Amino acid sequence: MNATSQAELRDKRKKVITDLVNDAFYVPMKEKELAVFLQVSKEEREEFRALLQELLVDGKLMLTAKGKYIKSDGKILAGTFISNAKGFGFVEIEGREDDLFIPEDKVHGAFHKDTVQVALLGEKNGKRQEAQVLRILERGLTQIVGTYERTRNSFGFVIPDNVKLPQDIYVPMERSKGAMTGHKVVVEITGYGTDRRSPEGKVVEILGHINDPGVDIMSIVRGYELPVEFGEKIMNQVERVSQEVSLADRQGRRDLRDVTMVTIDGEDAKDLDDAVSVDFDGTHYHLGVHIADVTNYVQEHSALDREALKRGTSVYLVDRVIPMLPHALSNGICSLNEGVDRLALSCLMKIDANGTITDYEICESVIRVNNRMTYTAVKNILQDETIVKKDEAYGQYAYLVPMFHRMEELSSLLRKKRQKRGSIDFDFPECKIILDKDGHPTDIKAYERNVATNIIEDFMLAANETVAQHFYWMELPFVYRVHDVPDAERLQKLSVFINNFGYYMKAMNKNGSKVGSEEVHPKEFQKLLSQIAGTPEESMISRLVLRSMKQAKYSVECTGHFGLACPYYCHFTSPIRRYPDLQIHRIIKEQLRGRLQEERIVHYRGLLPEVAKHSSEMERRADEAERETDKLKKVEYMEERIGQEFDGVVSGVTGWGIYVELPNTVEGLVHVSKLPGDYYYYNESTYEMVGDATGRVFKLGMPVRVRVNDCDRFAKTIDFEIVEE
Repeated sequence: MNATSQAELRDKRKKVITDLVNDAFYVPMKEKELAVFLQVSKEEREEFRALLQELLVDGKLMLTAKGKYIKSDGKILAGTFISNAKGFGFVEIEGREDDLFIPEDKVHGAFHKDTVQVALLGEKNGKRQEAQVLRILERGLTQIVGTYERTRNSFGFVIPDNVKLPQDIYVPMERSKGAMTGHKVVVEITGYGTDRRSPEGKVVEILGHINDPGVDIMSIVRGYELPVEFGEKIMNQVERVSQEVSLADRQGRRDLRDVTMVTIDGEDAKDLDDAVSVDFDGTHYHLGVHIADVTNYVQEHSALDREALKRGTSVYLVDRVIPMLPHALSNGICSLNEGVDRLALSCLMKIDANGTITDYEICESVIRVNNRMTYTAVKNILQDETIVKKDEAYGQYAYLVPMFHRMEELSSLLRKKRQKRGSIDFDFPECKIILDKDGHPTDIKAYERNVATNIIEDFMLAANETVAQHFYWMELPFVYRVHDVPDAERLQKLSVFINNFGYYMKAMNKNGSKVGSEEVHPKEFQKLLSQIAGTPEESMISRLVLRSMKQAKYSVECTGHFGLACPYYCHFTSPIRRYPDLQIHRIIKEQLRGRLQEERIVHYRGLLPEVAKHSSEMERRADEAERETDKLKKVEYMEERIGQEFDGVVSGVTGWGIYVELPNTVEGLVHVSKLPGDYYYYNESTYEMVGDATGRVFKLGMPVRVRVNDCDRFAKTIDFEIVEE
C-alpha cells in the first residue's frame, strides 16, 4: 500500500471514530471498549491508539476523568507544554496565535515538550488566556543533557542545560555510569517526578568534562538531538556513488559547458550548490541560475533520502557544520567545483531593462564552472577592476570583469523591481565568531553585506520566484515557501506606537485604531522603513516591525510571501543543505521527463504535507541550536572583558530591564534594579523604561555606554550596567 492510500485509510478511520463519538446515542467508552466495538484487530491496536491520540491533539475528542472518549466541547484543547524555570508554563497550540498560560499549581506533572490536554480557565494572566493541564497525552523529552554533580551520599544529580527545566534530575549512584562532578552527560529520564519528588534518570553517555574543548558545543548538539554521524548503510551507499559525470549521465541534458559561469560564495564554503551566468544581447539580460542536481545521486526512498528527510537541513554551528548529506556527496560530486563537469537543474531567464522576467526555461543540464569566486574577490573587482592588473592573485579573473559588471547592473535592476512592488528589506547585522584551535572565541565580527552578496541574493530570489510561479500555474503538487500576513493585533500595537512619532501606514487609521492585517500591503512597511532611515528611531521601529511579522515556513499551499511581496515563492536553490529544495527538484525532473502522471501526482499529494511540516520544524530546531551556540561563545568572549566599557544601543525593553546590543552583535541585560538614579517602571505601550521621579527614559534604539558586569556561561547571559557620563 502506498503512502497516499495509507493516508486516505487513516482519514477514513478517524472519521468513523469521530462520527461515532459525536452521535447523539453514543455511550462514552474507554479505548479498549471502543476497539472492540469498532472490531479493531489486535494487530491494529497500536495504530488505533495513535489515531485516538491524533484526534485528541486535533481537539476532535476529549477524555473524561475516567478515561472515556467523548465529543470535544471546544474548551478542551491539546498542545505542547513549554516549561519555565519558575515552575509555571505555557501551552503552544498549532494554529493559535497566542499560547496559553499555565499557573504553577495547574501544571499537574507536565514536563517540558510534553503533549498535553488542557482546559481553558476564565481568568487571564495579563493578556494571556489561562488554562490547566488535564492530562499528559505524550511525553516529549526522554533524554536531557546537563552537568553532573556527585554528592557524598549514594547518588548524584544532573543540572539540565535547558534553563526552562525547573528541576534537577536525580541519579542513583549505580546508574551514574561513573560520571564525576563537572562531566557533561546525557541522562535518560526514568521517572518524571511529582510535585513532591524530583525527576529521576540514568546516565547513558558521558560527553566529557565541561572544560574540555568542544564539549560545550557537543552538549548543545545532543540537547537538540541533532544527528551527527551517518550510519554504515548510508556511507556504503555513498561509497558506491560515482565521483565523475558519465556519458550516460549527460544523455538528454542541455549541454551548457561552454557557457561562462562562476560560483560566488564565502571563503570557507565547501558545498557549492549554485552557479550563475549573465550575458547581455544589447536589449535583454540572460541570467542563468544553475543548481546542483543532487537528486541524481539521492534516490527517493533510499536510506540516504530517508536520512536527509529526517535531518531536514544542514546545521551551521559556530565551530562545525552538521550536514544534511555526507561530505563525500555535498563536497564532492554534488558540489559545483571549478573546472569539472557537473549535473544541474538550470533556470534560464530573459530579463528586460526594467528588471522584468519576460521569458524563461527550466531544464536539466550539464555544466562546467569556470572559476570558484568569493564574495570578497568579486566585491574588490567591482570596486576597482584594475586590481586584476595590480594584484597577481586577481590576474586570472580579468576575462570575467565584463560579466561581473553585467551582474552588478542586473542585480540592481532586479532589486529596484522588487522594492517597487514592496519587498521589505531588513538590514540587521549578523556575526561571524572567530575561534582558535581549542574552540575559544578570539574575535566577533559583524558580517558585511556588499555588492557581491547582493548579486547572489537577487539572482537566487529571481530563480526561486520563477520556479514557484511556473509550477503554481501547472497546478501540480509542490512545496512552497510562504510568509503569512502579520497578525492584526500585533499590527495594531505597532500602529499605536509609530503614531507617537508621527508615522502611520496607509491602511491604518492615523490614530492607530481598528487595523486588519488583510488591509495592509507590504509596501506600507517598506515605506515606513524608508521614512525612518537615518532617524534616531530607525533601529527601534525596525525591530518592532520585524517582531510584528510571522515566521516563514514551508507549505503545499501557495499563499504568497508577505515579506518579499510576491504571490509565488519556493526554495529551489540549495538542495545540498535543504530538503524541500531536494524534494521539488524531483518533481521538476519528473515533470520535465513527462513522468508526472496521475499516479505520481497522487503520490506527491499524500507525501508533501508531512515533508513541508517536518522541514519547517527541523528548520526551527536548527535556528535555535545555531543561536544557542552563538550565545554561548559570545558569553565566553565577554568573560574576558568583565569591567571593560563599550558603546551600544538599547535593543530591547522589558519589565525586568533593558537589553543593550554592541556593534559586534553581543547583547546583554541591564537589570531594572541596576538602572541608575531612580525607580524605573516599564511603559508597555511605548516600549520605554521610565524613571518614576526623574522621568528619565530608556527606549529602543537609544545609544548608551555600558560596562560588562558579569557573565554566566551556564545560563548564556551577559549582565551590563549603565556608565554615567
